[in-house]
Amino acid sequence: MTEKAARSRVIEWEDPTIGSSQIKDMTGLEYLQAMIAGSIPPPPIVNLMDMTLVSAEVGKVTFTCEPHESQYNPIGTVHGGLVCTLLDSVAGCAVQTTLPKGQAYTSLEIKINYLRPVLATTGTLTAVGTVTKPGRRAAFAEGTVTDSEGRLIATASSTLLIFPIE
Repeated sequence: MTEKAARSRVIEWEDPTIGSSQIKDMTGLEYLQAMIAGSIPPPPIVNLMDMTLVSAEVGKVTFTCEPHESQYNPIGTVHGGLVCTLLDSVAGCAVQTTLPKGQAYTSLEIKINYLRPVLATTGTLTAVGTVTKPGRRAAFAEGTVTDSEGRLIATASSTLLIFPIE
């Protein structure tokens, strides 16, 4: 019988209400740029998934993500849910960059196309979200994920509902 190597992962995050309490007083772009600058902590999901928001401009955001074996599924690849979460995040945040103060969004639907597997050895993933059509009630966005070699991993299209923050 062989010895099993111990593996563990510690996840830490900041109070998510610090950021969410400020969202109604900032445009979506201001909010995301404050997160990049570190004046607003990122939501806990980014620490859980090992994602980082690296840039935000009107209609476009970029995230990076470090895949690792703790994200593996039963067949020995990174679970597709990680890639889906990454794509949902960039589509939503791209739309968020177009929102005025007092507006929020939620995903209505997302369509993912997986093109190649992700492994712990794949290297840094880069996800880019772009708005294809902004709107006052609904917005549309697309996303791509590439690996460290620039190869396309997955694509997505998403519809998002826009609504006032109460």
